[in-house]
Amino acid sequence: MFLPGAAALMLAGTPLLAHSEKEGTTPADGAQLTETPEMIHMVFDDPMRITMVRLVNADGAQMPLERETGLEPSLEFHAEPEPLAPGRYRVEWRGLASDGHPMQGSFSFELTD
Repeated sequence: MFLPGAAALMLAGTPLLAHSEKEGTTPADGAQLTETPEMIHMVFDDPMRITMVRLVNADGAQMPLERETGLEPSLEFHAEPEPLAPGRYRVEWRGLASDGHPMQGSFSFELTD
């Protein structure tokens, strides 16, 4: 027998299982830029502790990236790249959501002549 109260408790607990989601990035995924972005910026819907972030070029070489934010959980992450040559770049990141689950993602942009 299934009790209606138990069903309500199960439904009420569902949002607690949700993980943080990346809401946006600057530059936007797939953006074509004419100059190096001043800042790499990620926005999350729930605090995220970014444990690793790197910027790689099309050959897989890691490019210098200076973190502007620390390892504390935050809704936003900022890092400043050094001047970049024209080409495709990918930002790869890993972090811990506020519920403790590991998360990861990436986004790309292209720097044109």
